[in-house]
Amino acid sequence: MLRSALSALACALPAPVAEAHCDGPCGVYDTASARVAAEAVLSMTKKLKAMEAPAAGDAAALAAYNNTFGRYVAIKEEEAQKTKKELLILWTDYFKPDHLATFPDLHDTFWKAAKLCSACKVNIDQAKAEELMAAVEKIHGMFWQSKGRSDAWVTAS
Repeated sequence: MLRSALSALACALPAPVAEAHCDGPCGVYDTASARVAAEAVLSMTKKLKAMEAPAAGDAAALAAYNNTFGRYVAIKEEEAQKTKKELLILWTDYFKPDHLATFPDLHDTFWKAAKLCSACKVNIDQAKAEELMAAVEKIHGMFWQSKGRSDAWVTAS
């Protein structure tokens, strides 16, 4: 009786969908996705800063400007969130307490990088976007050093 009651309750109140990188653990980690997302943040920030508002009274140009500006902001914020997600996966799933001996600033590095992701979402600040790229590069170096490799830092742009 208890089993059927619990089963009915479980069917009536299904669990929310959970999303995760891998709690297997799959062991497949890389900094490339964080780099690509951070690079997009920097690119969109540069594009936003380069935009020039149209002359007053040109409604069509203003509409086009606002549309492009809005799209660039949306992409910048989405990519900053992707960067944060990828960094948090590395921080919480890949890096282990053993790594602290080699990288005593590991937690501070990731914490500051996550904060930079947030700063890049709420501002159009090229310096912050460049700091984010530098933080991701530092994490890239830590990651590959922890694997006993020295993969080159290569950007797409």
